[in-house]
Amino acid sequence: MKTVNLKQGLLLVLLAVTSITCNAQNKQDKKPNIIYILADDMGLGDVQLYNKDSKIPTPNIDRLGTEGVRFTDAHTSSAVCTPTRYGIITGRYSWRTSTLKKGVLGGHSEHLIDIERETVASILKKQGYKTACVGKWHLGMDWKELNATESLRKKANNVDMNAPIKNGPNTNGFDYYFGISASLNMNPHVFIENDKALGTFEYLKNEDALEKRGYIGAKPGWSAKEFEQDEVLSTFTKKTCDWIEENKDTPFFVYMPLNAPHSPIVPSKKFIGKSGLNDHGDFCMETDWAVGQVMETLDRLNIADNTIIIFTADNGTSPKAGFPAMAERGHHSSWIYRGMKGTNWEGGHRVPFLVRWPNKVKKEQVSDQLICTTDLMATCASLLGITLNENEGEDSISFLPALHGETIPEVSERTIAHHSDGGIFSIRTAKWKLMFDDFGGSNRTDPRKNEPIKNAASLQLFDMENDATEDVNLASQYPEIVEELKKNLATIIKEGRSNPGKNQPTDLNTSNLKWPQIKVVEEYLYQK
Repeated sequence: MKTVNLKQGLLLVLLAVTSITCNAQNKQDKKPNIIYILADDMGLGDVQLYNKDSKIPTPNIDRLGTEGVRFTDAHTSSAVCTPTRYGIITGRYSWRTSTLKKGVLGGHSEHLIDIERETVASILKKQGYKTACVGKWHLGMDWKELNATESLRKKANNVDMNAPIKNGPNTNGFDYYFGISASLNMNPHVFIENDKALGTFEYLKNEDALEKRGYIGAKPGWSAKEFEQDEVLSTFTKKTCDWIEENKDTPFFVYMPLNAPHSPIVPSKKFIGKSGLNDHGDFCMETDWAVGQVMETLDRLNIADNTIIIFTADNGTSPKAGFPAMAERGHHSSWIYRGMKGTNWEGGHRVPFLVRWPNKVKKEQVSDQLICTTDLMATCASLLGITLNENEGEDSISFLPALHGETIPEVSERTIAHHSDGGIFSIRTAKWKLMFDDFGGSNRTDPRKNEPIKNAASLQLFDMENDATEDVNLASQYPEIVEELKKNLATIIKEGRSNPGKNQPTDLNTSNLKWPQIKVVEEYLYQK
């Protein structure tokens, strides 16, 4: 039997302790995984951690907040899908482009993100991250047209569904993509993997054809015979979890933009009736389940501690959810706020925003600091010690300090532009919010419309520290604040950015016509 003397024994112990220490240090120093889960049309009131009176159980989403940071003053850059997604991926407002100054794209729309522009995915990829997007893209991609004549361009039946798709997520920094091109109600009704549409295609030319396929609230167009609306969310969830498992040994970034609870509201069979509220409640519960599946995967793979999970939504809840019927049962998707999806009222763009990172972020934190969904790029750059170029993330500010209970240095000076589905602005600087209309910039309504605003007018100023529910217009009392905020909006339009840096171009014209929404600050916009 081989013996070990005292010196050898001490050396072995020292080596073992050193190895354990180094392994622990390496684990701590390893770049964190990042998962960004984006619900589609889910208001603050749909999450129980925010709204204790919510009738929809959301235990997994709530857990992210109790085990991390819950932001109470987080906003999307727009009150509808596409522009918010552009802001998340690029760190820049969509209205700075020549293409999207209002509304959203369709399922066959051309790509919106300039192929030369850096994205969150592309900068992380350069830092050694594996990157994946699984879910609803809705930022345009280039389908091959069968006939280039003007009369057929952009017609759904003019698309070659078997040809490779160009300038989609893979062009924008993602190693892997699986998802749908736009909202579930838009054609084409197919899954896409990387640059190929999947399935056996058929053209559904009218409502009768859609009904035979069992589609709810969908538009005619191309469909895959294998595609089922109520299986989309569960498919996204499985694809995400599988990809995480395949890439668990390398730092990864997963962008998971869900199709739920956006209309058509199609919860899977096991969730129908589960909330006891309505289909919207059921679909929100399935959304929560999807979050839980991702969390379970991280736990099983023993990588949860060094994984940052962010959960938020692209805007407030859609009127398709059935506000009046839910209100009768005591549920309010916009919670205490005015407005809903599409509007500049708080219910249109103030969203749940929860961040968990067990290795670095303390539990049960609540932050009332003002942040925006455009802030992901700057936060990732700060996290990894990257300096963004002047033409990258022009509207992005790092919220990393807030995760550690510290003040975001730029928060007191930053200006956030809110943008309605109609392309109308409102603006927020510190505690002040200025709205340039009295209807929220949208044809969509306000669930609190029967509760009149005191001193309502076409120009409205609200003190968001003391009146976040937008009940008293203070514009006539503080005309100097109104003018200051108008100047702020003109400045961030002119300078092409809302964070510090060199001026960048904002496209102010559409088809050689002046962009009509800038008239609200025209008196300041062209001042030198």
